Amino acid sequence: MSATTTSNTDPRHPYPTPPQTINPDLAAERASAPFSPLRITHFLDGGSASLTDRRRRLEALIIRDTSGVFSNDDNHYLHRTERHTRALAKFVRLVELCRAAGIGSHPRPPALEGEITSTKEFQTLVATLSDDPLPTSLHWVMFVPNILTLCDAEQQSLWLPLCRDFKMIGCYAQTELGHGSNIRALETTATFLKEIDGGAEGGEWVVHSPTLTSAKFWPGTLGKTANHAMVIARLIDGEGIDRGIHNFLVPLRSMEDHSLLEGVETGDVGPKIGYNNMDNGFCRFDHVRIPRRNMAMRFATVDEEGVYRKVEGGASEAASKVAYITMMQVRAYIIHSSNEALAMACTIAIRYSTVRRQGYNADENDANNSPAEFQVLDYRQQQYRLLPLLAASYAIFFTGRHVLSRLNRIEQQLVSGAKSITKTVVGDIHATTSALKSYVTTFTADGIEDCRKACGGHGFLMCSGLVELSNTYLQSCTVEGDNQMLPQQVIKVLLKLVGVIQSGDEAALKDYEATDMQYLIQPLQSLMQSNNDISCDGPSKSTFSFPANTSESDFLSIPTLLQAYQHRTACLLLDVTTQLQTSLSDSHATQQKAWNDALLSMARASRAHACYILLRDFSDGLEEEKAKGSKSCLGPEEIQVLSQCLVLLGLYWMDQHLSDFLQIGVVSSKQIPVLRRALLRVMTDLRPSAVALCDARDFADFRLKSALGKYDGDVYPAIMEAARRDPLNVKSNEKGVGLGYEESLKKLIVDGVGEYRGKKNGGVSGTASRL
Repeated sequence: MSATTTSNTDPRHPYPTPPQTINPDLAAERASAPFSPLRITHFLDGGSASLTDRRRRLEALIIRDTSGVFSNDDNHYLHRTERHTRALAKFVRLVELCRAAGIGSHPRPPALEGEITSTKEFQTLVATLSDDPLPTSLHWVMFVPNILTLCDAEQQSLWLPLCRDFKMIGCYAQTELGHGSNIRALETTATFLKEIDGGAEGGEWVVHSPTLTSAKFWPGTLGKTANHAMVIARLIDGEGIDRGIHNFLVPLRSMEDHSLLEGVETGDVGPKIGYNNMDNGFCRFDHVRIPRRNMAMRFATVDEEGVYRKVEGGASEAASKVAYITMMQVRAYIIHSSNEALAMACTIAIRYSTVRRQGYNADENDANNSPAEFQVLDYRQQQYRLLPLLAASYAIFFTGRHVLSRLNRIEQQLVSGAKSITKTVVGDIHATTSALKSYVTTFTADGIEDCRKACGGHGFLMCSGLVELSNTYLQSCTVEGDNQMLPQQVIKVLLKLVGVIQSGDEAALKDYEATDMQYLIQPLQSLMQSNNDISCDGPSKSTFSFPANTSESDFLSIPTLLQAYQHRTACLLLDVTTQLQTSLSDSHATQQKAWNDALLSMARASRAHACYILLRDFSDGLEEEKAKGSKSCLGPEEIQVLSQCLVLLGLYWMDQHLSDFLQIGVVSSKQIPVLRRALLRVMTDLRPSAVALCDARDFADFRLKSALGKYDGDVYPAIMEAARRDPLNVKSNEKGVGLGYEESLKKLIVDGVGEYRGKKNGGVSGTASRL
């Protein structure tokens, strides 16, 4: 097959750039794409070509850096100790590049003047490193945000400059060896010691780990990198009263030579499935003393006599949630970053499935008039595996953007003491982030693994890029709330809405009008009116269903799909309510047992809530771009292909979770063939756009780190190059003799250690006499 060449003026590649040889199958896909991938790239970058150019130039700082420290070529062959120390070197070099480029020096709020880690430019550069997370990352992900959110102005003025200059490098130490999600059960204590009782002038805190299970365990950056920690501990005031969980800034190591301070023991937790650049750590405190003012004092204080007080304006229930906002922010970042992780996996698998040919196509001949081989992507199974994942990556982008924006607004209003942020609003964003974090990370982790499997045997190679991508991402399913536990928190919030609707309290219902739960009000009211006895046996039946004579076009309608998903959540939520009420009234079960028995139903309802939000945000985002008209960088063709993604995802999830829709009566068994014909139709429509939708993500080969997902499609030389680079090959001698031959293998082949010697050769016959 002839090759296609293109010129490349991308600033991420060295100058002068020679013409790039492109695999002809990939070239044909790109030439026939019915839309402009670059327009979608501009949209993803914020809406303009200049923003795309700026991102690429920032990425070029990493990719074209002459120091060589950012190379990932030999990552697979390094021990985690080497990966960790090299990641530290990468971070130091990154800081040098940021300072040289003036990042963080433009006008900022006073508290963030000169701070680089809070800038979009820094986030772009960190993503470009395309390595396991940097050992320092919890410093800016959680430590600095905690200071900004929970510490008063005087504390910020003292600590933030040290953080800005990386003199103080911190982590967030909450999880303990014996407790994770249940923070009320944390055992670490911070006990106030008055000056008169032997404390320092003005009193001080004694931070202590009273048991083995109270040891902090798992916090990132804690093991060997951080010299300070924001420790979550039980506050025992001067009167000996346990005031619950509070935040304390605890020095761990000397800022002069990094040696551990008296009473502090820290270390790394050991090798993990992935994330091995990161020194997830453990820490025990043996009566460590810290100043009184090292307690975060924006919303609560303890004076020199040990008297505990809430700060005026900080005692409302909504304001008390500020401490939890940081965790919700991290969840929101996990949700949003999942779109890129899944998109990277799809890019690798779809490009490889386009280049890879397998099986003969009786309907097509090659240049020699012999049956041509199928492109793997033309198999329907492969399309069903990959195209919905690609569509989901875009849906997660829209939702991640929406959640981050909304959460930032709520945080700003909470910190300023705004009365408009009610308990209902705070509970709603908590339910949203919990549902999405649980579902999105599970779906993404499974999706990355499906992409790996879709690449066949070569997907098992580390050089595919998918193995490390999967192993690195897996922690997202557990960190910041285990995915199997979070649905309970979602349902607790949603059940309050059910209760308000049941009570008929119109004033209380108005609080829900600006929330993500608003879509449930009308379906729930309709269900309750049609099913007067909420405690009746049997599942709830939707008041909406596809018409008896439904056609493919009904299933291809976005408003109709959204309506189906609304009613699915409402019915499943009402079923949880019914199950709880029935258990408590009929079987006289305890509230705890009734709740436990309903957990599986809660998980289904939480999943339904997450799916609807993802589809709704995708739809709303596209409608917003349509409304902009010519001011949007997305034209009609780009909106059309993204709408196809939205429909495909809606149909795919309906097919995957068909039992939900059958149970509530939205779909009948006779309509399943129509649903699946519609699904096949939209896959056919989207197939010509698959490669271009991957290209729109604009991942440089440097980021993908994949022999299978290279932009030029030249996969087989890349696989062989990666194989030859393995130390088993590199360290063989000039005759190709590998490691271990002289020490071990030679004893078998040459020395005869395994040679059988029977009686006729003077040996022992068999092995029986030796046993």
